[in-house]
Amino acid sequence: MSPEDNVSHRNSIAISLGVALASLALFACGGGHRDPAPGAPGAGGSGSTQARGGTLTVKGSDTMVILGQRWAERYMQLHPGTTVQVSGGGSGTGIAALLNGTTDVANASRPLKASERTQLAARGHGAAVETRVALDALAVYVHESNTLARIDLEQLRRVFKGEVTNWSQLGGPDRPIILYSRENNSGTYAYFKEHVLDNADFATNAQTLPGTAAVINAVSHDPNGIGYGGIAYGSGVKHLRLGASGADAIEPTMENAVSGRYPLARFLFMVTAGPPAGLAHDYIEWIRSPAGQELVESVGYYPLPHEGARAQR
Repeated sequence: MSPEDNVSHRNSIAISLGVALASLALFACGGGHRDPAPGAPGAGGSGSTQARGGTLTVKGSDTMVILGQRWAERYMQLHPGTTVQVSGGGSGTGIAALLNGTTDVANASRPLKASERTQLAARGHGAAVETRVALDALAVYVHESNTLARIDLEQLRRVFKGEVTNWSQLGGPDRPIILYSRENNSGTYAYFKEHVLDNADFATNAQTLPGTAAVINAVSHDPNGIGYGGIAYGSGVKHLRLGASGADAIEPTMENAVSGRYPLARFLFMVTAGPPAGLAHDYIEWIRSPAGQELVESVGYYPLPHEGARAQR
């Protein structure tokens, strides 16, 4: 962020101090997550809030970058004089930028690690606040010609650990399995490693690619390929139904993600150092409004669940 942007950002925060203090009442205490009611002030469905002008910088998750750009474009149309700059690079990149003070908001497809929370507080930036902004089902993708229809979590774990190396071991043809993964600064990589591999290492021959779109592109051109990524990126490939060993295989639909039946459903977050204030507050509240959530669905992710399912993690 340039010196001029820093001055603008500080002025924006100073002007909005009263709003920021009032917004503290909307935050729950557990885990730094923020989940105000859909009808909270600033969350109007028309998107016609009287937002202050200025520049907001948003960095992070590649999973969220297209959605983030759509939000920014629409918000700037509704609020002339406001600039929202969105870039990707991975959840880890966005969180690092928040730690370094070079972004106002970090997009993240995973919750923060305890070490990241500690670093943020130690650097005097305030406690991290993660605001849920959308729901995603992390899908497992294969080539459209692949005859496999489902895979269970144990099989998937063994595939990406390199213990299952041929499709015939899963009931498919006698062909090698080619693994496509995200790079290690990705929130999707971290989520998959934790929830599928139980934090074990990926197979050494897994090919790491810089974004979900790149994984999808690789799998779409490789009949032997398998990869993973956000549900919104599934064009040109086939997703597998997924379940626990011996359980029903579940489709990664919105209904199954919201109900928790799909085993790799996750929230997408916007992370700030302390409660969002000024333009960041206005922007995030608009994203959580019906107008912002409508764009979530148009991109291919799932809007936040209804109030009964919005409870904090």
